[in-house]
Amino acid sequence: MNKSRKLTAVDLFCGCGGTSEGLKQAGFKVIAAIDNDPRVAETYKANHPEAYFWQEDIQSLSIHTFTRRLCLKKGDLDLLAGCPPCQGFSTMRTLNGSRCINDPRNDLVHVFQEFVEKLSPKAVMLENVPGLAEDRRFASFCRSLKKLGYIGDHRILNAEDYGVPQRRRRLIYLAGRGFKIPFGQASLEKKTVRDAIGDLPKAGESGDPVHDIPERHSEKILKLIKKIPKDGGSRTALPEEYQLECHKKCNGFKDVYGRMAWDKPAPTLTSGCFNPSKGRFLHPEEDRAITMREAALLQGFPPKYKFPCPSKIKIALMIGNALPPELIKHQSVMIREAIKLN
Repeated sequence: MNKSRKLTAVDLFCGCGGTSEGLKQAGFKVIAAIDNDPRVAETYKANHPEAYFWQEDIQSLSIHTFTRRLCLKKGDLDLLAGCPPCQGFSTMRTLNGSRCINDPRNDLVHVFQEFVEKLSPKAVMLENVPGLAEDRRFASFCRSLKKLGYIGDHRILNAEDYGVPQRRRRLIYLAGRGFKIPFGQASLEKKTVRDAIGDLPKAGESGDPVHDIPERHSEKILKLIKKIPKDGGSRTALPEEYQLECHKKCNGFKDVYGRMAWDKPAPTLTSGCFNPSKGRFLHPEEDRAITMREAALLQGFPPKYKFPCPSKIKIALMIGNALPPELIKHQSVMIREAIKLN
C-alpha cells in the first residue's frame, strides 16, 4: 500500500463527533459519518465538514446505497469505527448489572456487524460502556468477526490513563483483518481539572457563547452551593439545616452538589453535567456548575470545537454521550501503524 496516503475511516453512531475528532488527530481521513439524532447534526457538520454526514436511522440505511455514494468497494475502507447506543448496557439502567434490560438499541451491535460484513474494512474499532462485555450480543459479535477473519480483542480502559482530564471507563474492541492491533500506551502523567480549565476567562464575560450560557438557581440552592467547601468539597460536609429534604430521606448519590477538585481528573461527565443536582459538577472554586465549554474541555474536545446549539441541556447531552477524542486518538494511532505494517 501507499504508506504516505491518509487512511480512510467511517464513523457509525457518530454523535457530535468525539470519535471523528480522535480519528483525525491520529491521521485518519473520516470520509463519512452516520447518526439519526437531529440534535447532533449541526454540531457534527460544523466541525467535520469534509465527512459526508447521513442523518438517518442506520437500520433503514441501505449499505449498498452507502457504499455507492462513497465509491467504496468491499475491502477498500481502512477503518470502521463506532459506538452503538449504550444506554441499554448502562449499569445504572441494569441496577448495577443485576437486571437484564431488553432495550432495542442493544441490537444495534448487530447492525454494526452487518456493516463489517458488507464493507470488509481492514480494521474495526467498537467503543461502548463496560457493561457490554457481559452481554451475549457482544459475545456473538466477537465470534462473527472471528469467522470473518478478524483477530480481535477488547479491554476496559479508563480515559484518565490516556491524557483525558476525566475518569471515564470505556470498553474498546480492536480487530484487524488477519492481523492483531495492540492497544494504545497509557500516558505517564494524568491531566487534571486545573490543566483543562484553570486558565479560562471568567464565565459569562469571555465572548465564547458556549462558556457564557447563564445558569439559573433558586436562592435556596445558591445558598447551598456557596456553602459547599471549595476544591473537591461535598454536600455531606454541610450542617444538617442546609441539607435538602430529599437528601435526608435518601443518602445515596453523594456526589450530587459536589465540587470538582483542581488537582484531580474530573468525575465521569454525563448528560446532566450542566446541573449540580446530577453529580459532582460544581466548579472547584466558583459558586456555579461547570460551563459547557469547561465540560467540553474536560471531555477532551479542542478549545475551539464548535457547538452551534444555544441550549445548555442539548450541549450537555452531546458532550455527555461523546467519546473523549484523546482516548480515541491513542487507540487510532496503533490502528494506523498496524494497518501500514500489514
